[in-house]
Amino acid sequence: MRVVVLLGGESEERDVSLASGCQVADALRQSGHDVVALDPVGGALTLADEAKILAEGVGSLPPGEIAGGGASVSFVGSAVVGASMGTALSKHEDIFSTDVVFPVLHGGMGEDGTLQALLDLGRVVYAGSGMLGSGLAMDKDVTKRMLRDAGIRTPDWLLNPTAEAAVERLDLPIIAKPVAGGSSVRLYLLDDSAGVEETIRVEAARASESGEASDMMYEAFVAGREFTVGILGKEALPVGEIISEHALFDYECKYQTGMADEIFPAEIPDTLAQTLQERALEVHRLLRLRDFSRIDFMVDEKGEAWCLEANALPGMTANSLLPKAALAAGINFPDLCDRIVRMAAERAQSTSP
Repeated sequence: MRVVVLLGGESEERDVSLASGCQVADALRQSGHDVVALDPVGGALTLADEAKILAEGVGSLPPGEIAGGGASVSFVGSAVVGASMGTALSKHEDIFSTDVVFPVLHGGMGEDGTLQALLDLGRVVYAGSGMLGSGLAMDKDVTKRMLRDAGIRTPDWLLNPTAEAAVERLDLPIIAKPVAGGSSVRLYLLDDSAGVEETIRVEAARASESGEASDMMYEAFVAGREFTVGILGKEALPVGEIISEHALFDYECKYQTGMADEIFPAEIPDTLAQTLQERALEVHRLLRLRDFSRIDFMVDEKGEAWCLEANALPGMTANSLLPKAALAAGINFPDLCDRIVRMAAERAQSTSP
């Protein structure tokens, strides 16, 4: 099949998207597909471009972060600031003549349902979750409200609180993270009230400087063991346990080799593994996700599972969790990407008039 892999884009997760997308493109070629790797912002990548990106990998700091703790609001080059996803896509006819589009545009409009809506309007066949599922999973506040209403445990949280309200309601330590974001970009573990106040101030300044709303979620910290469950089709993959070098599974630990032990399958009782898999499938269905996803959990000292979030478009780099879960099930990376593309093609065929 002819496949267009969408990668890069203009979000804070651009670097992760480039690394993920180039690996997906290479894997699909290994499976015999005719592949174009396309950055809506910069155009089609050459094989030399892809090789360079794969060699460089993902940096230890997110775009815009400065070693030593500072941050810059302008996280991408001026050429992409303010670019319209619709306008960018319309410039690339490859999208409208391909068999399947494989979106690997992490974050922003690539993951919040905007891209998916545009592809739907263009009647383009694409892999992964649709507009509704992408939007629900991307908004962590909406996700957690749905989890709570469905009786699925999730840590208590507040949206854009004052420091006093956050500490009083959630206790310390507190997790802070963007409501609509991923790849552990701007993820904080706050141990004291001063840290909460400083984070609120920094994030408010970031939003003011960029001119964009930047809702932050402040979440109760659950001490315990961290697990993740990948979903492929209608099946849950083997449970994985994440043991991070840092107190949190942050950007560096997620994308740098040796910064975390990711154990697949997790060395846990079968009963717990089954519980996590069943819960992950429940979340996947609740949020209207499809083809593939990844659901993250903490299990506390009492053995209670707490759902942290759902990832409609999980990372696909060499260090990413979904490919490791698939490998534990006997599915190598080229086969995983091939299965995802074929699910999209078969869905389109079954719904065509």
